[in-house]
Amino acid sequence: MKAAIIAGGLARRLRPITEEVPKALVPVGGKPIIEWQIKWLKAFGVDTIVVLAGYLHEKLIEFLGSGRRFGVRVVYSIEEKPLGTAGALKNAEGVLGSEPFLTINGDIITNLDIAKLIQEVNESQGVLMGMALVPLKSPYGIVEIDKDGYIRAFKEKPVLSNYLINAGVYYMKPGVLEYVPFEGDLERTTFPQLAREMKIKGVSYPDVFWRSIDTVKDVQEASKEVELIFSH
Repeated sequence: MKAAIIAGGLARRLRPITEEVPKALVPVGGKPIIEWQIKWLKAFGVDTIVVLAGYLHEKLIEFLGSGRRFGVRVVYSIEEKPLGTAGALKNAEGVLGSEPFLTINGDIITNLDIAKLIQEVNESQGVLMGMALVPLKSPYGIVEIDKDGYIRAFKEKPVLSNYLINAGVYYMKPGVLEYVPFEGDLERTTFPQLAREMKIKGVSYPDVFWRSIDTVKDVQEASKEVELIFSH
């Protein structure tokens, strides 16, 4: 099975780290993000990684090479100019082939069960795509008050289980590519259209490790978390 990793963004919020390396190579817990991803994908039978690269793509090629030392085959689809997440995927259409494939945002680390996502799509008639969903972790602490306005409790960055967010992990049938424009973002173009046509299923993962690496603070916090989660 193939997995496309979207790894072409400029990652301005991670500067100065990303002045020298692309976001996918930012080290978290002693390993680049993309190395964590490959290890996780391999565990679910992925044998070919399609890296959708742009900014500092030569650094990715230098690090990953053919993929042999990671136990996978790595191929590259290079953006000559920024195309957005949708354009990057459309640019790789010829490489992705005619079989279903996974698509992963290049800035997330997770241990969610991909097999569950695949099964949900395969068992749902007319569905072209599955999107993994995780609970929203509040970036802020929250304050609880009673009916009279007295503060009763403080909760530091709680998980808001009633709110689900896009985990950046997708299982796609080839037909999805017909909905993908040559430029733009999946989140603003393809996904809303598939939702209107009821061709996209959401699969919830309430109790998994999931982390998006967007800022230097995220790198610091996630480095501590991965050591605990993946040290077993």
